[in-house]
Amino acid sequence: MTARGPGVASGESESDISLEADRSETAARRWGPNLGWSLAGACVLFVSFAVAPGIDGALGGALALLMLGVASADARRYVVPNALSGGAFALGVIRAAAANSDSGFEAALMALSRAAFAVGLFLLVRIAYRRFRGREGLGLGDVKLAGAAGAWLSLPMLPIAIEIAAVTALTAYVFRQRKRERVLRATGRVPFAAFFAPAIWLGWVMETMLLNLN
Repeated sequence: MTARGPGVASGESESDISLEADRSETAARRWGPNLGWSLAGACVLFVSFAVAPGIDGALGGALALLMLGVASADARRYVVPNALSGGAFALGVIRAAAANSDSGFEAALMALSRAAFAVGLFLLVRIAYRRFRGREGLGLGDVKLAGAAGAWLSLPMLPIAIEIAAVTALTAYVFRQRKRERVLRATGRVPFAAFFAPAIWLGWVMETMLLNLN
């Protein structure tokens, strides 16, 4: 007869219990972040409709969810999904046309021109960084996301969103390195899109609030 340890049920080995415990712990680790993203989604939708009721608020809420998706993917895997940045770009052009019923075509062209400007600017930064530092500084995903930013934001708001993203990314990197007691390195890797994507939505919120005040 084989003796069983205390707390081990009949027909269940200690390895089975250990495996089940590992699964429960993994599920708990996943449940926490998923809940956080869900709450963040609910908050950005509420804010979007609060600052812009109606169609503009619905489009802004869709932008918020897409940008949360970009932030989540880049923070976890250093990847900016083309479907999310492309969807945000398309929504920006649609919003520009819908917001100007009398001159929708011209407004859409303006959104496209701003997107082209933003993409060109990020491409120049990417090329210059690679040339002078000998390594990649911006990924193509960041460049494509800049196109979405240009479609949504005016030229005065675009650099503000970029600055917000850069400052928060740098602050988060310094905080993480200090917390882990690691040396700050100029070659440290930072998921820039994880900060740039929320900054795009925040730029839309600020711009919409300023327009409502005027």
